[in-house]
Amino acid sequence: MLSFSCKAQNEVSVNQNKSYSSNPKLVVGIVVDQMRYDYLTRFYKRFGEGGFKRMINEGFNCKNNHFNFIPTKTGPGHASIYTGTTPKYHGIIGNDWFDKNLGYDVNCVSDNSVQPVGTISEDGKKSPHRMISTTFADENRLFTQMHGKTIGISIKHRGAILPAGHTANAAYWWDYDHDGNGNWITSSFYMNDLPKWVKDFNASNISESYFKVWNTLYDIDTYIESGSDLNTFERIFKGKNTPTFPYDLESLKSQNGNFKIIAESPFGNSLTTDFVIKAIDSEALGEDNITDVLTISYSSTDKVGHDFGVNAIETEDTYLRLDLELERLFKALDKKVGKGEYTVFLTADHGASNVPNYLLSKKIPAGLFDESKMFDEMNAFLEKKHKVSGLILSRINNQIFFDHNKIEQNQLDLEELKETVGIQLLKYRLIDKVYITSEINQFESSNGYLESLLNKGHNQKRSGDILFVYNPEVFKDTEWNRTGTDHHSGFNYDTHVPLIFFGKGIKQGETLQKTEITDIAPTISALLGISLPNASIGQPLEFVLN
Repeated sequence: MLSFSCKAQNEVSVNQNKSYSSNPKLVVGIVVDQMRYDYLTRFYKRFGEGGFKRMINEGFNCKNNHFNFIPTKTGPGHASIYTGTTPKYHGIIGNDWFDKNLGYDVNCVSDNSVQPVGTISEDGKKSPHRMISTTFADENRLFTQMHGKTIGISIKHRGAILPAGHTANAAYWWDYDHDGNGNWITSSFYMNDLPKWVKDFNASNISESYFKVWNTLYDIDTYIESGSDLNTFERIFKGKNTPTFPYDLESLKSQNGNFKIIAESPFGNSLTTDFVIKAIDSEALGEDNITDVLTISYSSTDKVGHDFGVNAIETEDTYLRLDLELERLFKALDKKVGKGEYTVFLTADHGASNVPNYLLSKKIPAGLFDESKMFDEMNAFLEKKHKVSGLILSRINNQIFFDHNKIEQNQLDLEELKETVGIQLLKYRLIDKVYITSEINQFESSNGYLESLLNKGHNQKRSGDILFVYNPEVFKDTEWNRTGTDHHSGFNYDTHVPLIFFGKGIKQGETLQKTEITDIAPTISALLGISLPNASIGQPLEFVLN
C-alpha cells in the first residue's frame, strides 16, 4: 500500500484538494465552562429550537460523556479536549501549580518571555508554552501547510490559548480582571499588534453597552427548575443586600471590579458571541475549501456558577440566555459559511457540585476542608518529629510537595516522610483517600476508578509527592466556596458533561455508551483525515461520523 509520500507531488495536491472539498470548511469547537450534563435535561423544555435543541435534533448527542482524569479544572479540561490526552501527557496539571524548579506557583498559560498586545496588563503575558503536546488545530495547520487558519476566543486567557494550540494565527481573550481595560487582547506569541478589526471592535461601545440591568429573561415565577431567589447559599455582590434579581451592573461595577462584573453575568457570553461573529467575518473563516478551526469558550457560565451555584435562578437564566447566543452564532455560521458546510462540537471543561451548605441543609453529606490549617499542622508535626522546619512547600490541587533539598541536606528518608504524612492526612474526617507516589514521583496505584483518574492526571515531572481525595461534595474552605460552587474531583458531578456533534459529516442520533473527553480530538481528526494530536490517547467515535 503506497503512502502519499511515495506519489508524485502533483498527485498529492490533487488528492489533498479532493479531501478539502469533502471536509467541512470550518470546525467550531465550543466549550461551555462548568456545564454539567443535567443542565441539558433540566432546562431542555425551556430552550428554543435554534440552540441546544438544534444541535441535539440535527446532530449526535453523547449522553454519557465523562472526564477521565483528576483534577477537573478549566486549564486541564480545555487542554484535554483539544489534545485528546490527559495531564499525564500534555502537562497542564491545573489552572496553577507549584513549579518545583522555580519554587513558586505558576499559571498554566503564563509566559514572561512574551509581551502584552492591546493592554499593559500582566494578563497579556500569556502563551501555550507549558502545554507540551499538539492540539487537533495544530495538526490541521500542519496538514494544510499552514493555510488552514486557527483562531481561539474566550473571556478567559486559558480558554482561548490552550484549545488553539501552538500554531494558532491568533488567540484573543478579554482584559477584564484586576480593573482591566475591557479590550480584547492577545500576546506577542501571536502578533506584535492587534488587527484593525480588533482595534475597531475595542474602540466601539460594545463592551460598555453591557453595563446594564440583568433581570430574568422570563417571569421569575416560571423558573421552577431552580430554588428560591432569596437564600443563604449565593454570593452577594458588593453594593447589594441580597443575592436577588435584578442586578444593575452599571451601579454595581465600581465596587465589583468594573468590567469583571460583566464577565460574572450572562452578558459576558453575549460579548463573546459578538466578538466571535466579528472574527468569522473579518478573518474570512470558512470561506474556502481549506478547513479552518475556530475555538470558542463561553466563560461566564463558570463565573455565574461559582458565585451562585447549581441550583440558582441566576444559573438557569444564564443557560437560557446562552441558548439564544448559540442560536445567534449558528445563524451567523449558516449565513457566512453555509448551512451544512461547517461542523460543530459542544462540550464542557468540567461540571460542578451543588453548594456544600445547601446539601448539608438537605441532610446530604458535604463539607469544606481547611487546607491552610492542615498545611500548618503537617509542617508543625514534621518539625517536631525531625527538627526541620518547612519540609512541605505547597499543598495545591490536592497535592503535597516536599522540599527535596531540605530532605537531602538533613539526610531524611523521603519515602518514610511520605508514609508518615499520608497516615496523618487520613486522620482528617473529610479526607477519604491518600496516595503516595514512588521515589521517582510515579503514580503506581491504578486499581479502581478514582485511581485510574488520578493516574491520568498525574505528571511525573510536575505533580506532587502525595495526592489526597476528599469525600464526595467536599471542597477546600475558602471565602469563595462558602457560597456558590466549585469543582476539581473525579465524582460524577464534575466529570459528566455534554458532548454534542452536529453539522457536516455528523450522523443524527444519540448514545448512552460511555465516551470520554479525550475521544473528541481523535474524532475531529478522523473527520478531517489528519493526524491525531501527537500525544492523543482517545478513540475516534466512529458512530457519530457519516
